[in-house]
Amino acid sequence: MKKGMKTVCYDEELNIEAYQFNGIIQPFPNHFHDYYVIGVVESGERCLSCKNKDYVIKAGDVLLFNPNDNHGCSQIGKEALDYREINIPSAVMLSLMKEFTGKDIAPIFTENVIYDNELKTCVKSLHKMLMEEAESFEKEEMLYMLISMLAERYLKVQKETMDKCSEKIEQACEFMARHYSESISLNQLCECSRLGKSTLLREFTKLKGVTPYRYLQSTRIGKAKELLEHGVSPVDAAVQTGFSDQSHFTKFFQMYIGLTPAEYGKMFKRLKDE
Repeated sequence: MKKGMKTVCYDEELNIEAYQFNGIIQPFPNHFHDYYVIGVVESGERCLSCKNKDYVIKAGDVLLFNPNDNHGCSQIGKEALDYREINIPSAVMLSLMKEFTGKDIAPIFTENVIYDNELKTCVKSLHKMLMEEAESFEKEEMLYMLISMLAERYLKVQKETMDKCSEKIEQACEFMARHYSESISLNQLCECSRLGKSTLLREFTKLKGVTPYRYLQSTRIGKAKELLEHGVSPVDAAVQTGFSDQSHFTKFFQMYIGLTPAEYGKMFKRLKDE
């Protein structure tokens, strides 16, 4: 297999994504996603930072990220990264977990980096089925087996409580969610959260693990992915998500997703053409 190969597959039946990166040396900056990530390191070592905690990840490790878990990584040594990943939208995870727990509350991964050979095998099996477009029954059964295993070992369901300061940070996040396509200033975030600049930056980064600017860019990338999935061109996606120009958009998209906007959009165009 060629070095630097990136493959993405979207399963329309299960509404989940499968990523496969082979021979990757690209670092990924501190960022987050709005979906659950379940990944397996096949080879290579990386320095991973997740929620302000540092790890050295290596072959066999399973990575579990909740929506909005900030994380970034860079290569250690000369061996490039081979990595498989399954992305599950929050709504899909919520629906799956409700069947197991009967509770309509979003689950939370209790650990981010684990070594669990049985879970690793299950993730790789589902990933292979997604990539090879296996029969619906087989894929769905394996997905439920994976979620069942995660629910028993690494997922919990809880209500989160927020203090007054974190409520104000959430107000800033909600403002960015509503106005991501516009030009947003730090002053606007301070005004809507009723926090001073230094307090906002300090408490926001402590709570979310990324700065307000990084949070905004990650939000924009998430919205851009949705547009590209629905056939919007990269140029229009950049405009509609508030990026100043196409090169700026492409730079951030590739940093966070590992693919260019054009590569990501082509995957969904191919699905519609089939």
